[in-house]
Amino acid sequence: MLDYLAAMREFISQPWPWWIGGIMIAFILFVLLFFGKEFGISANFRVMCAADGADEYSDFFRFDWQSQAWNLLVALGAMFGGYIAASYFAGPEGNIAHVSEATVQSLNELGIMVKYGEVPLVPDFYSWTSLFTIKGFLIIVGGGFLVGFGARYAGGCTSGHAISGLSALQISSLIAVVGFFLGGLFMTYVIFPVLF
Repeated sequence: MLDYLAAMREFISQPWPWWIGGIMIAFILFVLLFFGKEFGISANFRVMCAADGADEYSDFFRFDWQSQAWNLLVALGAMFGGYIAASYFAGPEGNIAHVSEATVQSLNELGIMVKYGEVPLVPDFYSWTSLFTIKGFLIIVGGGFLVGFGARYAGGCTSGHAISGLSALQISSLIAVVGFFLGGLFMTYVIFPVLF
């Protein structure tokens, strides 16, 4: 039994092909659409605020939040699943991202000096120490505000629009996804080099 568990851990700790994630996402979406549900992570913030009594202060939070409580399990699963994967299935390389040499070269050109095979999953500028620098504050707090504002303004986040919305063939989701990608390209090639 112990040999079987060790073999499973070894199998799970290896990088999986990209298409396995695609199959898993498609399966989950099929189940959600079958039951008439829509997936989106940013909706959980509204549910949590409404559950904590924010409906007393704003009409935006006055809705039947219990009907959306299932989505909180998705968010919790993502958090705990990420923790378990990083803590127990990271493999011998630890929390190292598997990226190409071209990606490493692009990161170095942006001023993020990394070596091939040593790129961390979470960059150094996302830390408590960085939060108390001007650059770190702009990236972490400013970026978080812009992501939250953008998700609310667009009526959903990237997962809600790009996964659920596009699978339901919603034109508004297609427009939002195009906007997300254009904003990401603008950030990467215009704003990011200025910050670094």
